[in-house]
Amino acid sequence: MVIPENSDIVIFGASGDLTYRKLIPALYHLYVNQMLPSDFSILGVSRTANSDEEYREKVRASLVKTEKTDPEKLAAFCQHVGYQAINTLDCDDYGKLQQRLEEKAAQSVAPRNTLFYLATPPSLYDVIPASLAAHGLNDESTGWKRLIIEKPFGYDLETAQELDKKLHKHFKESQIFRIDHYLGKETVQNLLVFRFANGMFEPLWNRNFIDYVEITAAEFLGVEERGGYYENAGAVRDMLQNHLLQVLAMVAMEPPSAINGNVMRDEVAKVLNSLQPLSEEDLRKNLVLGQYTASELRGKELAGYREEPGVAEDSRTETYVGLKAFINNWRWNGVPFYIRTGKRLPTRVTEVVIHFKKTPHPVFGKDAPDNKLVLRIQPDEGILMNFALKRPGAGFKTQEVAMDFRYDELVDSNVLTAYERLLLDAMAGDSTLFARSDAVEACWRYVQPILSFNQDPHALFGYACGTWGPKEADELLARDNRQWRFPCSNLTDTEYCEL
Repeated sequence: MVIPENSDIVIFGASGDLTYRKLIPALYHLYVNQMLPSDFSILGVSRTANSDEEYREKVRASLVKTEKTDPEKLAAFCQHVGYQAINTLDCDDYGKLQQRLEEKAAQSVAPRNTLFYLATPPSLYDVIPASLAAHGLNDESTGWKRLIIEKPFGYDLETAQELDKKLHKHFKESQIFRIDHYLGKETVQNLLVFRFANGMFEPLWNRNFIDYVEITAAEFLGVEERGGYYENAGAVRDMLQNHLLQVLAMVAMEPPSAINGNVMRDEVAKVLNSLQPLSEEDLRKNLVLGQYTASELRGKELAGYREEPGVAEDSRTETYVGLKAFINNWRWNGVPFYIRTGKRLPTRVTEVVIHFKKTPHPVFGKDAPDNKLVLRIQPDEGILMNFALKRPGAGFKTQEVAMDFRYDELVDSNVLTAYERLLLDAMAGDSTLFARSDAVEACWRYVQPILSFNQDPHALFGYACGTWGPKEADELLARDNRQWRFPCSNLTDTEYCEL
């Protein structure tokens, strides 16, 4: 892997959970594995008053608590860390940050490159870029300037479009990196390699051979202490609009002519713009919204969503989405994509299941099991193929067997986490795995009818904690004589199970 150019990494929200839990460990691992440039700095920015040394100690203590650290390497890493306290709502206060970066530039012969990471509440996504621009910190004449923004990219279609306009007033699209950590996962990226590097699969990847596709992102946990945030998000905004539609695009996209930011994201945008718009009839027949209710599971009482801290007693926020979607293009016309995501389901698992059409052979077609290809994103990452063989004994009865591959059989301990990969890509200017503005807008345009429909008083179904969602979600497939796969945390287990 190519080592990025020298860079100053400025993290807004330096005292927040995302910084300590994800960003600092990712940067530390990259440093230990010698993937960062020799001349780099990490500058934490927040309102809290800290000296450089005080912040370094907080970083050190956080890493010791959560990571396996080498004392000597940890000490060396922390010397690259600094801190600047500013009021992020006061444009004039950004002069302190400008001065700090200019002092760093004065000590360097080479041009200074700066990566601004907004690990902040979304309300600051337009404020910080405008203030940076007011102090010339978007000017690339002395080195590149890039902006990483976490989801959500807006709250709905209108706010997403407005945010996009505000960002582009001060930063070019090539400078903006909208991060979706799902796209940084090795198993998501492998969808492309699996499809396009193997001649045996791509010819089957279309409506002629595929009956339907499942995309599942299940979580065992509830909202925990994030009830206040989740009340304003819900499963549609939190998972469907970004993560799951991006995974769908990776499954369904056409072969790119090159693996780079422009070409890859062109193909992703084509898929998202080809999603069949959701009509009023679709919303009533092909959409299931749910909210988890209290239950007892393994001898433990689990609270319902409305009993969680920060959640309104009469909340209409959905914690489950089941959706039957279609893509209006030559490859996928008529093939349903069944998407589901939810909290408080039986296990934590994310996977894509390709269901192939039954054999047309009159002898074996009726009773033969379906051919399924399971692409497991997490946990127990791997690939599972189910097909039919003859059952031992007299006659020609068939039974389902499986072939599987697991990533832990292949990778070493230095495989990059999603945030490590995406941070490196942003520093290298590689936008391949980041969302482009037109794709983000296409996602919002597709889900906007769902957000409006959720106001319908009959649009929300309850489901007990520890179940696979509302029974109406099962009926969504049963109407077409299909059924969901009930996955286990173990890839090769085919029986219903729990963690």
